[in-house]
Amino acid sequence: MNGFETGTYRNLFAEIGKSEEEIRRKLQQAAETFFYGSEEERIYHPVGEDMGYLEDTGNHDVRTEGMSYGMMMCVQLGWKKEFDCIWKWARTYMYMENGDNEGYFAWSCGTDGRKNANGPAPDGEEYFAMALFFASHRWGDGEGIFQYSMEAKKILSACVHKGEGGRPGAPMWNRENKQILFVPGCGFTDASYHLPHFYELFALWTEEDKEFWKQAADASRKYLAKACDSVTGMNPEYGEFDGSPMSRKLPWGEDRHDLFYSDAYRTAGNIGLDSMWFGKDEGHYGAPLRLMRFLGTDLEAVRCVYEVDGTPVDKTVLHPLGLLAATAQGALTVPYDSRGDEESDWNVAAKWVEWLWSQPLRKGERRYYDNCLYLFALLALSGNYRIYSRGQ
Repeated sequence: MNGFETGTYRNLFAEIGKSEEEIRRKLQQAAETFFYGSEEERIYHPVGEDMGYLEDTGNHDVRTEGMSYGMMMCVQLGWKKEFDCIWKWARTYMYMENGDNEGYFAWSCGTDGRKNANGPAPDGEEYFAMALFFASHRWGDGEGIFQYSMEAKKILSACVHKGEGGRPGAPMWNRENKQILFVPGCGFTDASYHLPHFYELFALWTEEDKEFWKQAADASRKYLAKACDSVTGMNPEYGEFDGSPMSRKLPWGEDRHDLFYSDAYRTAGNIGLDSMWFGKDEGHYGAPLRLMRFLGTDLEAVRCVYEVDGTPVDKTVLHPLGLLAATAQGALTVPYDSRGDEESDWNVAAKWVEWLWSQPLRKGERRYYDNCLYLFALLALSGNYRIYSRGQ
C-alpha cells in the first residue's frame, strides 16, 4: 500500500530506531536554521512584511528552483506566512507577462528582483504548481494571486499548450513522448526533472489535460528505468529521450552534462518519493539501491564525480551533502526487513539513512543546493513529505 491510498507515510528514521521526539526536534531545528539561522546558515530572506526569497548562495541569485522548493517545504511544514511571502516575491519579480515566455517564470533573478534571464527552467514550474495545489487543499484558496489552485492550473496550461493556436512560445513537455524538457522546445530532457508522482496528482486536479498527465506519469517512470544505469543506478544530468546520456555540445558552455553530477543527484530522491506516494514500479525503483550499493558507505565516495557507468572522473563534487541526502531518500524504495543480515537490501539502505541522520546542515557559500536536498530528505524520511488532497 502507498501514501496516496492509505494516507500513511513511512518513517524510516523511526525504522532505524530514532524516537518520535528526536525526529520532531531534528526536523524542526533544521527547518528553523534553513529559514532563520545565522548569515552562514540561512537561505531565506524576508523582504518587507509580505515577501521573501531564497538565495542560491553559491551564485548569489534567486532561482525558480529554490523558490518553488521553498514553497514546497513551507506547505509541508504548515508555514503559510512564509509560503505566501515566497509566492508573492516570485509572482511579482519572476513571472513573465508577455513575449514568448509569457506565463512562465524567469529562472534567475537578482536579489533585488531584476531578471537575469528571460527564459524559464521547467523544474521550477512543476514545483510551483504542485506546491500551490497542496496550499489550496491545506489552507483554502484566497484572492488574487493567492487563489492557489487557479494559479497552479494556469502554470500547467502554459506548460502543455504554449505554441498551440497562435499562442507564443514553446511547451515545457514534448507533447509526443510526454517527457519534460530541459528548457521549452529543446530536444532533450533532464532525469531529475521527471516527477511522475506529481503528474499523477496533476491528472486528478486539472480539468484539462487529464489524459496527458496520466501518460506523462507513465512515460516518466519508463524513462527513469532506462536512464538509471543497470549496474550503478546512476543517471546523467541531461539525457536523450531514449534514456542515454546527452553528450552533444550546447551553446551556453563547455561543461559536460552526460555525467553523474549535481542535477543528477536528485533523481534517487525523486524515485524514493514516487515509491512512498504511489508505489507504481516500472523498473525504476531498483535504481537507488543499486546506487547505494555502488557507492558503499565510504564518505569519500560522495566526493567523486562519475561517468554513469561508475568510471571516476577527475573532478570533485560541488554538493556532497546533496548527493548523500538524495541517495538516502532513495531508501524509501527498500522494504523494511528486521533480519540481521549485514548485506540485506534493508541494512544497506538503513546505513544510508543513519549516515544522513548524523550529518549537519552545510554552512558557507555552497550550502543552498545541499541544504535544499537535505531538508527534503528529512521531510521524506520522517514521513512528513505528504500528499495534501482536498478536505485535508
